[in-house]
Amino acid sequence: MILLLIWLVVWNLIAFALMGIDKWKAAHDKWRIPERTLFLSALLGGSIGAILGMSMFHHKTRHWTFKLGMPAILVLQIAAALGVSYWHTFIR
Repeated sequence: MILLLIWLVVWNLIAFALMGIDKWKAAHDKWRIPERTLFLSALLGGSIGAILGMSMFHHKTRHWTFKLGMPAILVLQIAAALGVSYWHTFIR
């Protein structure tokens, strides 16, 4: 359980940082972080960090794929966690 918590904290920090870095790069006309990398960081457990980064840095907030996609990933992750929890609690 502690390893899962560490995993989630690390990926949320990474996703948050990637949003901030990409926003900085966009403002300074530098090479950008691919959108698939931003989504992958969310899929690997950093969806909350990605959503907070979008909000805090005002980044990717006009892109419907991010406005809908990041919360959808979070909802799916919560549903999966609840499903696993239910499975372990009642099926054993």
